[in-house]
Amino acid sequence: MAAFTGKGEPSPRLLTPQNSMLLLIDHQPQMAFASHSIDVQLLINNVTGLAKSAKIFNVPVVFTTVAAKSFSGPLFATVQEVFPDKEPIDRTTMNSWEDQKLVEAVKQTDRKKLVMAALWTEVCLATASLSALDAGFEVYIVTDASAGVTAEAHEMAIQRMIQAGAVPVTWLQVLLEWQRDWARQETYNAVMNVAKEHAGGYGLGINYAKSMLGEHASEAQRELGK
Repeated sequence: MAAFTGKGEPSPRLLTPQNSMLLLIDHQPQMAFASHSIDVQLLINNVTGLAKSAKIFNVPVVFTTVAAKSFSGPLFATVQEVFPDKEPIDRTTMNSWEDQKLVEAVKQTDRKKLVMAALWTEVCLATASLSALDAGFEVYIVTDASAGVTAEAHEMAIQRMIQAGAVPVTWLQVLLEWQRDWARQETYNAVMNVAKEHAGGYGLGINYAKSMLGEHASEAQRELGK
């Protein structure tokens, strides 16, 4: 076995801001009303945190809605506020990958790793992710920023996608994988702010460390990130 000579190279399986893009599908009121695999307020929190994460790292983002004006309503307001000038691609197909505008928008990002979340998991996420996999993309499904009509529907869809080659992740995992190194000061404070706003107990820990440790809080915050 060769001797270790220095810092190891990161796995190409890992997400970086340079190799991935974010696709958010149908996070709309009408779709959320029937989503019962996760608390709706928690869902909104997670999707918003994911959108803010992408903005921090300048990760390309594509939004899509289905029948926004006639049935499903607009994109979640908290998500649209993160990217106020980005217009969602509205369509009629349940499988967003069958909409040419969306496929072209994804291809224009020139990224092969697709981070995807959708309502509902068993329909809009499953059909799009399976289609993207067959089109040669690497698909990372954000399970806690997606929801199904039942817990069983959500879980069976997740299993189906995993069997096809999709990689399950959570929104906070994506944020921290994009950051990767706490020495990256250009994004450090923004990541901490998103964590404090949306990461539950982890965010509480960051605030606690700051209030209890004062000037030593930065070091403690880095420890919390391990």
